Amino acid sequence: MYLAMNRFRVNVEREAEWESIWKNRETYLQDVPGFVQFMLLRGAEPGDYISYSAWEDEAAFHAWTQSDAFRRGHAQGTVAGVLEGPPQLGLYEPVIEETKSARSETDSSPDPNRRGPRH
Repeated sequence: MYLAMNRFRVNVEREAEWESIWKNRETYLQDVPGFVQFMLLRGAEPGDYISYSAWEDEAAFHAWTQSDAFRRGHAQGTVAGVLEGPPQLGLYEPVIEETKSARSETDSSPDPNRRGPRH
């Protein structure tokens, strides 16, 4: 699995507009090979958002960024003044994966460097 996350700083007076843009956009993701999941996450601090997408592997993510689906999805854009700067992209490969039903065999020991939730 491969994860891509973008962090957004949103004008706090326009958060409802920002969320509406995301809820009503066409994603073009459902038919993209290797796509697993997408979420838009609202942080604890006002105006803090992260988009999260999961992919079967790194190659699937990079193929999507070169696809027509990517161009169509990102051509929808956002309204001027909603963001307080460009998004910050982060790309990740899981080290430990846990689900309700089972823990992955990737690593069965807890990571002492793992950060907990923000407070």
